[in-house]
Amino acid sequence: MKIRAMTIEDYDAVLALWNASLASPRDVTDSREAIAKFLQRNPDISVVAIDGVKVVGSILCGHDGRRGFLYHVAVDESVRRQGVAQAMLAACLKKLRDEDIHKCALSAFKNNDKGNALWTRLGFSIRDDIYYRDIWLTEEKS
Repeated sequence: MKIRAMTIEDYDAVLALWNASLASPRDVTDSREAIAKFLQRNPDISVVAIDGVKVVGSILCGHDGRRGFLYHVAVDESVRRQGVAQAMLAACLKKLRDEDIHKCALSAFKNNDKGNALWTRLGFSIRDDIYYRDIWLTEEKS
């Protein structure tokens, strides 16, 4: 298993992985063009896990100069519970630390029991003192 920086050439394989998981990609925010911009703004921070020649895991990761954030963490079902997510997370967190980022967050769907169990095992805490809110700035496409 190899962990390396995600490139836009990985997009089709990563999108297929997201679609097979609970990552819930969106048409607008997860288009090839949007992901290319994200990767350019956050070079070498997002990662993929490669088993042979197949993408079996991905984390879209970036920061705003203050906080890191994980998006669309996905691992192929065939390699789950083998440390893939943990290895990818370690790579992302190291890259964030290297850029002097001190905190990283993520959003997880409440009904994603397996994912939430993973985040608890990896030391992520649940914040109950804030609300996560968002607003579409364009017409929602999905």
